[in-house]
Amino acid sequence: MTKYVIRGGKQLHGTVDISGAKNAAVAILPAALLVDGVCRIENIPQISDVSLILNILQELGADVRTVNRTTVDIDCSHIRNVQVPDVLARKIRASYYLVGALLGRFGSAEVALPGGCDFGGRPIDQHIKGLASMGADVDVVGGIIKAKAISERLQGNTIYMDIVSVGATMNIMLSAVLAQGSTIIENAAKEPHIVDLANFLNSMGASIMGAGTDVIKIRGVEKLSGGSYSIIPDQIEAGTYMAAVTATGGEVLVRNVIPKHLECITAKLIEMGAEVEELGDKVLVRRTAPLRRTNVKTLPYPGFPTDMQPQVAACLCMAQGTSILTEGVWDNRYRYVDEFRRMGARIQVDGKVAVIEGVEQLTGANVEACDLRAGAALIIAGLAAHGITEISQVQHIERGYEDIVQKLDKLGADIRVVISPDEGKAAQAG
Repeated sequence: MTKYVIRGGKQLHGTVDISGAKNAAVAILPAALLVDGVCRIENIPQISDVSLILNILQELGADVRTVNRTTVDIDCSHIRNVQVPDVLARKIRASYYLVGALLGRFGSAEVALPGGCDFGGRPIDQHIKGLASMGADVDVVGGIIKAKAISERLQGNTIYMDIVSVGATMNIMLSAVLAQGSTIIENAAKEPHIVDLANFLNSMGASIMGAGTDVIKIRGVEKLSGGSYSIIPDQIEAGTYMAAVTATGGEVLVRNVIPKHLECITAKLIEMGAEVEELGDKVLVRRTAPLRRTNVKTLPYPGFPTDMQPQVAACLCMAQGTSILTEGVWDNRYRYVDEFRRMGARIQVDGKVAVIEGVEQLTGANVEACDLRAGAALIIAGLAAHGITEISQVQHIERGYEDIVQKLDKLGADIRVVISPDEGKAAQAG
């Protein structure tokens, strides 16, 4: 078993570079299926979710060429297979973007229901509603999403989202860019990665207006052609390192960010006692004063992101006073609470509300990452705790954080990867 072993109690100092946005990359890479020609995608994060999607594209027949560590050329001109291998699709939540992309380009798609982190029901009813309203016959049979355009091309339509759904908004965008006529998405999600997907598609010849607002208008075009595009920096990765400095103390320059995307995170960290200074495409984060209590409620963008909820909870565990944390997006995102309690945290959960009574010091313990962001939060808690913390199930963390151990090590953290002897022997035998 691979573990992260952390000896806590050290402040963080130095500079960290933020990678490309996971939530943008996992939609933009499937969007390459819509392009008739070679598209070069830059600033790709080196994470397991990205590797899985690139493997899926190759299995479908795409020509994927690595240009350098963060750049790939993808040519989907010769794809004819619309059946995504089950074993790959079930490992990643973002596999549902392959439905919209394949359906939009080829009029047909077969993709297994997605996997990824488990923190409550994630229904795809809004995806199905949108695709069906554009003239697709969509059914789920034996755990497989089967979608087929009733006529030769999907037909543009006006689609009202019953709830604000990032995944459904992006999937409808993917399916609509090559549809006949115009599509209007009302009550659309507004996250930065939605804007990034729209910018990628527009750079390839699509006609999308209004991304970043609650009404997105898409005029279908005949084809998309090749081009180059660079993915935006990762808002959540940046916020995670900012939260880590807030928890441990110290001073870190976080580079390659878009400060506007971080405002909702920055505001709460400042309330908790951090100092944040914007410097162009960088933010300088320091914390020298004691942590203060605050209340946080997660909401769709531009509200506080649900993907930062566990990380800010780690900080609040050590803040003076009692904090109220309210989850406004998912039903069951507090599965990590028992792990925090092992470290001495005082948290009570009632439905979507967590009441956190700050303690003076967390204590290292053996804990388990139950999902991607919870794993990042346990790292933050371990960095600030007294003693040694061992985190297992770190494959969840590696789904969304590039070189997190190396980056923290350069900031002065005492963190290392430990592989059990049995696993090491198995790897050598293989």
